[in-house]
Amino acid sequence: MPTHAERRFLPYKPEQLFDLVADVERYPEFLPWCVGARVRSREGNVLIADLIIGFKMIRERFTSRVELSRPHRVDVAYTQGPLRYLNNHWIFEAVPGGCVIDFYVDFEFRSAILQKLIGALFNEAVRRMVAAFEARAHQMYEPLPAPEGQESQAQNHPGLG
Repeated sequence: MPTHAERRFLPYKPEQLFDLVADVERYPEFLPWCVGARVRSREGNVLIADLIIGFKMIRERFTSRVELSRPHRVDVAYTQGPLRYLNNHWIFEAVPGGCVIDFYVDFEFRSAILQKLIGALFNEAVRRMVAAFEARAHQMYEPLPAPEGQESQAQNHPGLG
């Protein structure tokens, strides 16, 4: 039952980061191990999406229900695939000069073999995935200017940055 939680400051608007996370179909362009993505349906602020994750000889398809509460929150509920369960959220909190992201993921594979294999790599894999979203934000958006008199927001948000 790997779990990962982190909070991180980024110098972008919550709306920009929300849009980046909500744009599931573009994940294969930048997200490590994501080899395919498709939105099956959209109804209001809820979408059903498939992700195909590939790593070496392993290739798995996951279907999730994604609830979009723009611009503050994305909740992901697992519906089909190789997992017993998945709990995942992104929360975007506006702060001077940018946004604090609260990211959380917890899941368990049905297969003990996959669980053992992924469990050993889990924290590094999630760090890479979060870093990929951050790098994508840097690529797509201009950073917000730091508030006057503040050199780095990370200094004002202990544990972030």
